[in-house]
Amino acid sequence: MTTTKSSRILEIIAKETGGKSYKSNKYSLDESERSSLEYGEANASIQWKRRGETKDIKAYVSLAGLSRQVIGEQLLSYFLDGSRHVYKVDDMGFEKSGNRTAIYPIIAGQIGVGCCRRENKRMFREKFEREIVIAMPDIAQSSGKKQGFLTATAQKLNAGTELARISESGWRFSTILSYKSAKEEKEYDDKGTAQIQGRMIENEQKMVAELVGEKKLNDENYLVKDGSLEYKPSKTMRSDERAYQKFKNNYDYVIGVSKRFNPEVCLVLGDKPNPGFIANLPLYSRTPVAYFTDPDFLGDIGFAVWYVRLREQSRTRTPFDGIIKVEKILVSSEEVANGMDSDLVDLISAHLINERNPVCYGSDLRWANHIYPVYLTERYVKSHYLSTESFLHLF
Repeated sequence: MTTTKSSRILEIIAKETGGKSYKSNKYSLDESERSSLEYGEANASIQWKRRGETKDIKAYVSLAGLSRQVIGEQLLSYFLDGSRHVYKVDDMGFEKSGNRTAIYPIIAGQIGVGCCRRENKRMFREKFEREIVIAMPDIAQSSGKKQGFLTATAQKLNAGTELARISESGWRFSTILSYKSAKEEKEYDDKGTAQIQGRMIENEQKMVAELVGEKKLNDENYLVKDGSLEYKPSKTMRSDERAYQKFKNNYDYVIGVSKRFNPEVCLVLGDKPNPGFIANLPLYSRTPVAYFTDPDFLGDIGFAVWYVRLREQSRTRTPFDGIIKVEKILVSSEEVANGMDSDLVDLISAHLINERNPVCYGSDLRWANHIYPVYLTERYVKSHYLSTESFLHLF
């Protein structure tokens, strides 16, 4: 009996696409340490001048008293984190018109999305999904390939590669993504990474929809999603009014909490950016809520957005450390017209203050901005990743 030696992933991709592998150096594209700030001026299309809550509040709101009152109570029950590790695994050449060969990077990513729930002050796994994806240029499937080529190629990667040795742990190739091969300002590495990031966001949205379908979320059990809720609706979704409204309804009991944000978009005190208003936010206080929308990117989805300080400024590295940005999609027509209930804003903010990380993790520069159960969920998701060495060895 003879055994067939399994092929490596890049060999199968080159064979299926007609590309030529240059066996380039493989390395991680992830950033190790990032600032809590996103730099740059506010987008001109962003609208952030309208009040986003029911009360006409123009000053800071202290929540120290309310946060003490709700100690021991639970409003935030589910915590969701999406994560991806991205790698450049090869340079591959593809023939273009005129017998020219163009070289493009092949980007691979591990994607993990997890949700944990809290019950009787203990954390449990609620849902977890993981997958491996490949991003390659659209030219790789432009030479008369049949519809479904990318899906079929992903199936061949699962069947004929060294992935079998790790498949028992749940990892598999789910799909191959395509990025534009046309030259633009954006680097090809960034294009491939953006495709993988988009896939992760789709998986997050799917998990939220599952929780809603299972009736897990309600006014006593909110979901905290790590990061922004600023999802770009697809053209298909925008053209289907029912699907569009269903998407919004899924986020009725979901809040997004960002450790990183751009303070230049804060227009709470007027028509000009006022990042100092956020930097000077007192301990255990929140800013007024602003109504935020970006028609060019988000369509007609409106957000209530505000900031909460979790840590004393004197104990952090920068004035913006220890501050989180909170987002809530405005679902009902009443919320869109009048803003989010100010009392609910206070209650959610008070609970977030009580969720701050109780330990200073010296190895993580983001410690001051961490929500502890989100941190635990993040660590749970990342603990399931293959090591960089094991992952790159597949290629």
